[in-house]
Amino acid sequence: MEKQRIKIVDTTLRDGSHAVSHSFTAEQAAAVAGGLDRTGVSLIELSHGDGIAGSSINYGFSKAPEMELLKAASAVIKHAKLTVLLLPGIGTIEDLQEAHEHGAQAVRVATHVTEADIAIQHIQYAKGAGMMAVGFLMMVHMASPEKIVEQAKIFVDAGADYINLADSSGYLTPDGVRERVSALKNAISIPVGFHSHNNLGLSIANSLAAVEEGAEYIDTTCRGLGAGAGNTQTEVLCAVLQRLGYDTGVDLYGIQDVAEEIVEPLMHRPQVIRTDSMMLGYAGVYSSFLLHTRRAAERFGLNPRDILVELGRRRMVGGQEDMIVDVAYAMSQEK
Repeated sequence: MEKQRIKIVDTTLRDGSHAVSHSFTAEQAAAVAGGLDRTGVSLIELSHGDGIAGSSINYGFSKAPEMELLKAASAVIKHAKLTVLLLPGIGTIEDLQEAHEHGAQAVRVATHVTEADIAIQHIQYAKGAGMMAVGFLMMVHMASPEKIVEQAKIFVDAGADYINLADSSGYLTPDGVRERVSALKNAISIPVGFHSHNNLGLSIANSLAAVEEGAEYIDTTCRGLGAGAGNTQTEVLCAVLQRLGYDTGVDLYGIQDVAEEIVEPLMHRPQVIRTDSMMLGYAGVYSSFLLHTRRAAERFGLNPRDILVELGRRRMVGGQEDMIVDVAYAMSQEK
């Protein structure tokens, strides 16, 4: 049986923004986006790590305005869809409209895995504006396959083009990915995608498990650049999929060159699994919490591992970054 086409969604310029403290310039965005486009990547996601309008004291300020980055990337993209991430409550429909005016052709509207209903109006607006719209469920390890199906159907009814499941903590093992992706594939008629973090070293295995269960869109970043220990590495996954006979439409030598010659020089440090990023996956904590946790640990004289375990115990979710300092302070008073 012929294997399905796998569409690569490269999010170096969005998830990778976390790893460089949101410091991408317009020139860098154009260089990365142009390189990705030339290699055949299907969607190129660009925004602050926490989505459009994420530049703030809570999430970290961007070096350059997002709209400048979008304009620069749009000018060099000829084939791929320029894509933004939007978290309702951080980004608004007005922000989405502005992003669309600056070249965004697709939006992925991201909510916690149990809160899909807050994205309905954003997906409907995007479809009305002629954009591709994706329902993006974060922290899927925190919900059963049945709950994921229930929430995904809200996105489907709103008009989403596909549903993306995000293992935002890098917590899942391949079996956990399989049961969630297969349940969703069996329940809906639109495509499924998957987003992984490498905090336990399982991002390639988990992405492959998703593909084998029928996922058609897979999120990646060049050199794995991303929050925590990073994401599924674009050039590695493309090599693995090509070896297995899947068509990604991506030129393997080309994407290797983009990763090595364009993205690697922009990295602040090698993307490796350090002890604290490993603890994100172990404790089931949102990957973008890492830098905030390191700063809080230094400020209050704590071990970042202890903070991450406590955040996991409290089931903290994306958008609660400002509470990390409160948790660390409370822990310091108990010492």
